[in-house]
Amino acid sequence: MISSHPPDDEYPIGGPAAAVAARVRAGTITPVDVVGEALTRIASENRKINAFTVVRSERARVEARELAARDDLDELPLAGVPVAIKQNIAVTGEATRVGSAATSATPAAADHPVVARLRAAGAIVVGLTAMPELGLWATTDGDGRVTRNPRDVGRSPGGSSGGAAAAVAAGLVPIAHGNDGLGSIRVPAAACGVFGIKPGRQVVPSEIGADSWGGMAENGILATTVSDAALALSVLAGRSDLAEVRAPQRLRVGLAVAPPSRLVRMDRHWTAAARTAGARAAAAGHLVEPVELPYGDAAVSMLLRWPTAGLADAERLPNPAVLQRRTRRHLALGRVIRRLGLVRPQQVDRTEARLLDFFENFDVVITPTLAAPPPKARRWSGRGWGANVFASVRYAPFTGLWNLLGWPAASVPMGVHPEAHTPLAAQLAGPPGSEATLLGLAAQLELSN
Repeated sequence: MISSHPPDDEYPIGGPAAAVAARVRAGTITPVDVVGEALTRIASENRKINAFTVVRSERARVEARELAARDDLDELPLAGVPVAIKQNIAVTGEATRVGSAATSATPAAADHPVVARLRAAGAIVVGLTAMPELGLWATTDGDGRVTRNPRDVGRSPGGSSGGAAAAVAAGLVPIAHGNDGLGSIRVPAAACGVFGIKPGRQVVPSEIGADSWGGMAENGILATTVSDAALALSVLAGRSDLAEVRAPQRLRVGLAVAPPSRLVRMDRHWTAAARTAGARAAAAGHLVEPVELPYGDAAVSMLLRWPTAGLADAERLPNPAVLQRRTRRHLALGRVIRRLGLVRPQQVDRTEARLLDFFENFDVVITPTLAAPPPKARRWSGRGWGANVFASVRYAPFTGLWNLLGWPAASVPMGVHPEAHTPLAAQLAGPPGSEATLLGLAAQLELSN
């Protein structure tokens, strides 16, 4: 089994989730100690980056004391681990805001299944993380608060799980929940230099409903290490086998650096990041071959689905009139697209057929995660629709294909941009059921850093 986290004694209380949970189970630290230390870090650092919109200080401490009194503590895989939850799924006693003032302030009566599984594994929810309205944008701000990238506070952490990525990158929590409809885990993971994985369809209980994001969104994990992400994903999926990160047998890896559209301008350092990942995979013994992914018209299919993705969520809002201007325009375009019948299942069928043929010869494909460094941190919610669309498309064109298909994909840190001094990353993707393979390869690439 591959292990990439340092020895337990290098961390007085914090550190990787697996190490924290092991020490709690052994009784050398308590859940109260761990949660108290995490809340202290959040109180000190969150004002700089605005990763959290809700900090559950009192409730988290109460839950930590309750957890410490349990007689099965030594059986819990995430015993005492502080976690963050993206604010678009239900946490008991907290309002589900989805990044918007148009939502209800009514506290949720019950946990989403993802939250319930984390709690059952011993995790403590210390807060809810920031996201853009309805998760539609690849930057994160709202309510006058701009969420900032801990690696460079002048830049955005990406979106829509931008607050989650920022919380992990700043060391406020070792793992965070996110969800991903067109790259919303992998984009901020890449921007912030952490690991993020979106599982394939039906591996983890879905986001808000079957109609949310046209079925493209999946719940997943952002973490400081691949092994921590694997542990958390195993809890979300209810599959203990995913926690055991193993080196895969020799893989056939396609290295595809060309973007989905010729209109995308690539930053050469992001291309180099994918090549670095390919070289590391080859050094680990895998067969790596430069290829061109058969994108076909997938870029058009993704662009058509983006404005329609939030329609079902918007129709459930109690106060749609107060949606941001950019969001209202985006949804209006989505209604036109829906009325004209421009989104058709056959578009996905054609793309999937091409990719199934491709994966007859490959096990995994490596691409850049992004095409450029993340945009500046600013009030993007107050800017025009066109500026937001251009900013999102310009730097994040690679991730949406795997949501279109419902296949697993992950982003792995790959060093630092020599000019922008922001993180670089490579994307790993594979066919349905390849989550364990992606985690194993990602851990090998991580160990090469």
